Amino acid sequence: MRRRFGQVLAGVGGVSLLLVACAESPQEVATGPETAPAHGPTAWALSGGSDVVLEKTFEQWDSGHPGDEIAVTWMENDEYKARIQEALGAGEPPTLIFGWAGGDLDRMVADGAVVDLSDAVGPVQERVLPAVAANGEVDGRTYAVPNNQTQPVVLYYNAEVLDAAGLEPPETFDDLLDAVPVLQDAGVIPIALAGGSRWPELMYIQYLTDRIGGPEVFQRVVDGEPDAWSDPAILKALEKIGELVDAGAFGEYFTETVADESGDVGLVANGTAAFVLQGAWVYPDFVTAAPALVANDGLGFAPFPAVEDGAGDPDNVVGNPANFWSVSAAATPEEQQAAIDFLNEQVYSDVAVERFLVVRTVPPVRNLGKHLAQRDDAEYLEYVYDMVASAPHFQLSWDQAIPSDQAGPLLDNLHRVFTGELTPRGFAKAMNATL
Repeated sequence: MRRRFGQVLAGVGGVSLLLVACAESPQEVATGPETAPAHGPTAWALSGGSDVVLEKTFEQWDSGHPGDEIAVTWMENDEYKARIQEALGAGEPPTLIFGWAGGDLDRMVADGAVVDLSDAVGPVQERVLPAVAANGEVDGRTYAVPNNQTQPVVLYYNAEVLDAAGLEPPETFDDLLDAVPVLQDAGVIPIALAGGSRWPELMYIQYLTDRIGGPEVFQRVVDGEPDAWSDPAILKALEKIGELVDAGAFGEYFTETVADESGDVGLVANGTAAFVLQGAWVYPDFVTAAPALVANDGLGFAPFPAVEDGAGDPDNVVGNPANFWSVSAAATPEEQQAAIDFLNEQVYSDVAVERFLVVRTVPPVRNLGKHLAQRDDAEYLEYVYDMVASAPHFQLSWDQAIPSDQAGPLLDNLHRVFTGELTPRGFAKAMNATL
């Protein structure tokens, strides 16, 4: 699933002098693997978006720890994912390994590539929301620490469109389904969906499966249990997706809409569509595309609807809890200690938290309410924070939670369900073959 945090800064130009102070280009200060010192802690991180916060955090560490400066290499997403696997395979990864937890973390732990941090990162873990911190654990031990903003999936809606149609935000899936013909009669697309990008379709099967069967259902997939994809909750979730498609909920051209170009967000922003299910990372795009709508409380946000008779807790959340830092087991003890000290002192320091808020994102730290109340976007930021803070369970995006060789077939087969080319049982059969 693409994480579109890279567009955050486009929506907040001039928001704060603090942001300007953070905005030196990472490429100007980056040190590549070829030029990094032979000794000393290193880190590889993603360029774009949150690098403006992470870069300043590294600079603050370096200024206060002469001799333990962290040499940082910045890379684009795809380049990083390829190079970190090569580095891990060669036994030469950076000291701080950037990751998404999930299947990749499981493999690194199984390979002995990362350090057990359970007894070393208490100071930073005490600041992090439990539902987010839990994603850095494997078998009850901590191997990864969150390092940036939390990104739950939210049901956004155009309140002006709903008001004109005489509708309220749906509390149940049936409410959402019943709203489809009403919105069609009003001449708008009920739900914007960037099916051309495929990964936004994951949000529906994730939420529906969780609402119907709870997080245990997908955990069986992660654990590789035979026929786990045939669980009744997954089959029922796929059937409900079919109900939405058959009702025309996504319009005629959803397979041509692309999230990378904010196509789905744009449809809601201009009133062409009523709803869009998307990650918290799209909020700055709404601010850019429809500032008047946002300023006049015309942009609404709600949880994904509950499913009648479902076993899952309707307060559960799916999306990206955060990105994570792990510490390389191949690093020297001195390098590992410097990395651990960096995690405890810098990642969610008061200054770092302020920097995340400046770019309209919510770091997953405890007791953030008083800070959010002072922001211009307080209502939205508080909503996202409360959504995560109260979540009994925060499920990582499925394409990150499972091994990469299963993620591609998942996206392909699910898209075929949305286009009517594959039945729920056909999907389950195809995915069971990947376990």
